[in-house]
Amino acid sequence: MLEKTKQIFTSWRVILLILFVIGAVWAIQPKLSQEGVIISGIEKNSTAEINGMQANELIEYINDDKIVTPADYNSVISKLQNGSIVKIYTDKNTYSIIAEERDGAIFLGLNTKEAPTSNLKQGLDLVGGIRVILKPNQDITDEQLSDVVTLVEKRLNVYGVTDIIVRPTKDLAGNQYVIVEIAGASREEVAKLVSQQGKFEAKIGNETIFVGGEDIKQVCRSAECSGIDTRSGCGQTKDAWSCRFQFRVDVSPESAQKHADITSKLSVENVEGNQYLSKKLDMYLDEELVDSLYISSDLKGKVSTSFVIQGPGTGRTKEEAINNALLNMKEFQTLLITGSLPVKLDIAKMDIVSPTLGNNFFMSAIMALVVALIAVGIVIFIRYRKLSLALPIFITGLSEIIIILGFAALIRWNLDLAAIAGILAAVGTGVDDQIIITDETLRGGQSHSWKERLKRAFFIIFAAYFTTVVAMAPLWVMGAGLLKGFAMTTIVGVSIGVFVTRPAYAKIVEILLK
Repeated sequence: MLEKTKQIFTSWRVILLILFVIGAVWAIQPKLSQEGVIISGIEKNSTAEINGMQANELIEYINDDKIVTPADYNSVISKLQNGSIVKIYTDKNTYSIIAEERDGAIFLGLNTKEAPTSNLKQGLDLVGGIRVILKPNQDITDEQLSDVVTLVEKRLNVYGVTDIIVRPTKDLAGNQYVIVEIAGASREEVAKLVSQQGKFEAKIGNETIFVGGEDIKQVCRSAECSGIDTRSGCGQTKDAWSCRFQFRVDVSPESAQKHADITSKLSVENVEGNQYLSKKLDMYLDEELVDSLYISSDLKGKVSTSFVIQGPGTGRTKEEAINNALLNMKEFQTLLITGSLPVKLDIAKMDIVSPTLGNNFFMSAIMALVVALIAVGIVIFIRYRKLSLALPIFITGLSEIIIILGFAALIRWNLDLAAIAGILAAVGTGVDDQIIITDETLRGGQSHSWKERLKRAFFIIFAAYFTTVVAMAPLWVMGAGLLKGFAMTTIVGVSIGVFVTRPAYAKIVEILLK
């Protein structure tokens, strides 16, 4: 037996399998626990961004307080004072930033999440979030589709959304789509943000003063020049509250001159004791009137590169109206900063997954795969009455799972339910192939050599392999959403099986049954 063990572990096929498993474990980098919280995003124009903090850094200490869990982070942040200097120690550097107060809470400009215990990325089905499939309402070129993807991703980044995936795809009929996946979020306003074309125009009468994009040079997002309009404040009607937001935009000199030329021709009118021009500044978003603002008589014929944009927000309570007004302002600012999309997008499908549904499901699914392998091993043992056959099937099947997960970790592929189903299909196919190898070697008798028996087995295996790849390839190349994840893991899984684990198993069986 010692001699056979030596032959097994000196076989290049088995050595290759071992190297693949070691490489997969290195790529996954599993940990029993992880202390600290991960920075998932940095707010624009925050002191954190100015001081060079980066996403994916691990926060270990804030001042003298050790951060172990997100609860520790929130607890420490809640005790900070507005304007205080905060020392943040990460796994890469030490930073000093200023704590600010926003909406009644301390703000550091950081978006954080729980530190992962491995490099495996979990998809929406496991951590919750939103998946939106967008379809252009007209045929566009591949270059335009690429521009749409870039603009949608930029919008979400400006808006402050993290952990996003935006990618183009096509279905089997050639229809174009854009898939947006936002893990760990459940925000329907994001769907509205990505589907809006965002074509903004400011007009006086029928003449356009400026449009979003090139005409707008800067959009103010700081508290000094954006927020709730304190002059008009919030008002209450019979059963609702209404508030108005405002923020400043700086436009091009050409737009400022156009504004001066048009307003110089307007007359001045008295409205409720105030002097305004005879026409209003009308703001359109996607050709729908958003708001109309009075133009002060002081601006008649004046070349001004700064304008204040206003808009409403309503709610059942004053607090809700303020929050909705600020949310509308943030969406408006995002659209102005990123510009309009080259084409309007329709929401073909939207899935919102609750984080509680996916909680702990990933480890349960992996355990289910291991239990399935154990059950297969038991069945194999009952069928062949040989532990020397059942044990290698279990070991190579488990190795296959580890290698597939390692590949997913290496390319940062999001594992979702479909991907796990693909792993299960690949491992199931592997068990079938191993049974074929076992049957061929056991019933070959003395009439054929080991080489001939294994050649027959691998002819069947490769025929099945190419059939699977041909069936899955269209889904991988053109599939949307779940189809793509299933196809990818299935193809990768069966490829790893055919070229790595099956040859190793065949060599093990050959040595054990000689």
